[in-house]
Amino acid sequence: MILYHGSPDKIVTPTFGLGEERHDYGKGFYLTADLELAKEWAVCKPDSESGYVHTFDLDTSDLSVFDYEKENILCWLSELMKHRDAADSKRYKVLVPKFIAKYGKDTISADVIKGWRANASYFYIAKAFVRDEVDIDILEELMQLGGLGIQWCLKSEKAFASIHKTGEIIPVDYHEFNQKYNQRDAEARIKMKELINSDKNKVEKVFSTLV
Repeated sequence: MILYHGSPDKIVTPTFGLGEERHDYGKGFYLTADLELAKEWAVCKPDSESGYVHTFDLDTSDLSVFDYEKENILCWLSELMKHRDAADSKRYKVLVPKFIAKYGKDTISADVIKGWRANASYFYIAKAFVRDEVDIDILEELMQLGGLGIQWCLKSEKAFASIHKTGEIIPVDYHEFNQKYNQRDAEARIKMKELINSDKNKVEKVFSTLV
C-alpha cells in the first residue's frame, strides 16, 4: 500500500528505534494514506516555513497490524494515556493506571499500529473526557466529527524492513496547507464543543465512573 509521511525535512529515512515516546503510540515512524492530510501535517507547526511529503510503499502482507478502528474507543484512549498526559492532577494520576489496566490492550507484538491521530482537536476530547465532561455514549460520534485522519505507526524491525521509499518527494507550501490544517482543527473543535454541550451528552457514564 502507498503511504505518506509529512515532514519539514527534505531528507527522511525511516529508522527503527527512533521517534518520541510521547507521541500517540510511542516511538515509531508515522504515516497516513491520505495525501492531503500528509501535506497538512508537514507544515502543522507554527514555526515551519515549508515542508515535504515523502511517499512510501508498505507491504503489510506479512505484518501484524493492530487496528484501533476495530476496537472500543476506550481502548484507543487508554493507549493514548500510556504515552501522553491528558491532565496533571493527582486525581488523574491515580485513576489513569486503573483505566489503562481495565481497557487497554497489549500492542507489544504488533508490527504496525493503525488508529486516529490525536492532534489538538482529538486531544481536546481526551482532556474533556478525563475531566468527566464527556459521556461515553457520545465518544464515538465525537471521533467522527473531526475528519482529522488515521495514521499508521511502524513499530517493529520487521515493519521497517517492509517499507520502501518510492523516490517521490512532494513540496508543500506552508501558507496554503498550514491554513488548511488550522481551519480543519478549528472547525472540528466547534463541532465537538457543540456536541459536548448538547442534550446528547448525559454526563453519566464518565471517566471516573468507568474505572
